Amino acid sequence: MRFVARQPREGINVSETHPLAEAGVLIVGLTAIFVGIALVLIFLVEVSLYFVSAEKEAAIFASWMPEDLITVSTEDERLEATQALVNRLVVHWLDTPYNFRVVIEDSELANAMALPGGLIVVTQGLLDQVESENELAFVLGHELGHFRNRDQLRALGRVVALSLFFTAVMGSDVAGIGIKAADLTLRGFSRKQESKADAFGLAIVNAEYGHVSEAWRLFERWGIRDDSMSGFIAYFSTHPDTGDRIWKLQVLAETNAWRLDGVSTPLRW
Repeated sequence: MRFVARQPREGINVSETHPLAEAGVLIVGLTAIFVGIALVLIFLVEVSLYFVSAEKEAAIFASWMPEDLITVSTEDERLEATQALVNRLVVHWLDTPYNFRVVIEDSELANAMALPGGLIVVTQGLLDQVESENELAFVLGHELGHFRNRDQLRALGRVVALSLFFTAVMGSDVAGIGIKAADLTLRGFSRKQESKADAFGLAIVNAEYGHVSEAWRLFERWGIRDDSMSGFIAYFSTHPDTGDRIWKLQVLAETNAWRLDGVSTPLRW
C-alpha cells in the first residue's frame, strides 16, 4: 500500500476561543489564586496574635525604630511635652503592658501613627495645627486605642506576610514594589478598628480632663478651613474621614453622659 502524506487540517493547534478571552480567563484565575493566598496569610497573622502576647510584642519591639523615619532633635520642647502628655493619659489604662515612646517625625504633613512595641509617631505638621492640649490628647488617645486592640501588630503582620508573598512570586528584584504596595494597602485600619480606637481615646480624654470639650475640634477645623487641606488629606489617608466620625463621637459622649463643655488646656510649649 502506498503511503500518501496529508496536510494537517487547518486550526488543529489553534483554540476556538479568542486569544483575548483566554488571556482574560488566565488573569482572572491567577488573580483569584493570589487573592486566596493573601487571605490565607492574613488569616494566619490573625491566628498568630493568640501566640504573641502584648507583653512579648513590647519586649521584641522595645527599641525598634523604622529605618526610614526622620525624627526631630531630642531637644525639641514639643517632644518632651508630648511624651509627658502620653504618660499622663496612660495612667488611665491601668493594665497596659507597653512602655510608650513618642517620636516626632520631621514632616510637614499632619499625621500620627501607632507602631509595634509602643512607638507613637507624631509629625511636626500635626503639632503645628493642634491648638489645645485637649485636641492633641484625643489624637494620642486614639493611637493608644490601637495599641489596646493590637491593631498595629495586625497591620505589621499583614505587611510582612504580603511582602514575603510578593517576594516569592515576583522575585527579589521586584519585592520592593510588593512591599510598598502592601504597606499602602494596609496602612489604614478598618472602620471598626478606627471606631473602637476613637471610643477608647475619647474615654481617656474624659478621664483626664473630666470633659470632652475641644477633643475633636481639630477635625472640625480641617473640615471648614481651606488652608489646612494638606493636613486633612495627610491625616485622613490613614484615619477615618471627618463628617461621620464627629457625629459618632458626639453620640458616644452623650450616651456616656460625658460633659461637652469645659475649659480647654493650653499646649505646654
